[in-house]
Amino acid sequence: MSTGNVRGTLSDMTVQELVGVGLLLGVVVLVFDLLRLLLTGELPLARLGSYLWTGFIDSLYIGLAAIGLSMTYSILRFANFSHGDLITTGAFSGWTVAYLIGGIGVADLTSRLLLRAGGGAQPGRIGMDILAAPVAIVLGLVAAVIVTVLVALAIDRLVYRRLRDEDGIAVLIASVGVALALRYLLAVFYTPETRGVVASAPDVAGVDLHQMTLVVSALSLILGVHLLLQYTKLGKSMRAMSDNKDLALITGIPTERVIFATWVIGAGLAGAAGYLIVLDRGQVSINLGWFLLLLIFAAVILGGIGSIYGAIAGSLVIGITINLSLVWIPSDMNEIAAFTLMILVLIFRPDGLFSGVETA
Repeated sequence: MSTGNVRGTLSDMTVQELVGVGLLLGVVVLVFDLLRLLLTGELPLARLGSYLWTGFIDSLYIGLAAIGLSMTYSILRFANFSHGDLITTGAFSGWTVAYLIGGIGVADLTSRLLLRAGGGAQPGRIGMDILAAPVAIVLGLVAAVIVTVLVALAIDRLVYRRLRDEDGIAVLIASVGVALALRYLLAVFYTPETRGVVASAPDVAGVDLHQMTLVVSALSLILGVHLLLQYTKLGKSMRAMSDNKDLALITGIPTERVIFATWVIGAGLAGAAGYLIVLDRGQVSINLGWFLLLLIFAAVILGGIGSIYGAIAGSLVIGITINLSLVWIPSDMNEIAAFTLMILVLIFRPDGLFSGVETA
């Protein structure tokens, strides 16, 4: 292409497209730089593998939470800002149950019930790891799902059900209020202090068993959602209502039953995500879900708002990007890379990678 043609092409582009081309060129430069670092040995292959593995782990719990957020948007038609605090609810409720069971005979009841709010026995002394207390940790995961679902259903009955016919902005503002109420309720009971609740992960043949538990649990839940959406009558009803609510009503699909299922599945996945994040990180705080919410929204938007599979793909991209960016930028700034990539994708594909408001 001649210089004149290049100038003509550039002059026909909008400012947004020019910004997108600039960002795309930046990504290409980083790819070549990554190859250079690998070839010169400045970036060992093992460290690159560690970044990719951590990115995969992050993408799994972001993905679990993103599926629920995407389902809420596609079926209930609002951006649920309280979703992050449902994640926190799952984390606290699940680990409280794990402590109540696993800490019998080791820590006093108050310490276990308040999840070490005032100190108490250290997680290592209680044996709070997947090898020392497998039953307590598995029951904690189940409890995280059940309690979060019950909380979400109660919130729907008290708040969202009354706003079912209101516009999206009113419900969105209500969800912000619900988020704050949930967070401060947790703070009153558990205190705002961040504390460790999980012992060091057992290592078997170089495998971190806490991370492996997260991988197996998350992939099983994602597979379960896929099977439900594709092969059950309820899943088909949810997909139909997501694609065209009015048409779904005409054909006799029970709206309230689908909404009930949406809260159960979305909140259950959020609760599981919160519990598994703590298993991986070892710490819990009342801001756990709130700090993740932007990344979860980024994953949903990147994949295509309303698309379940888009949310999973978007989470994978976000998780790997924020960890791979550690090659060039410090860890306290690495989320910038994920949001820059999201902007780049949206400039060229405004509807996201999976383009469209569909659950499948």
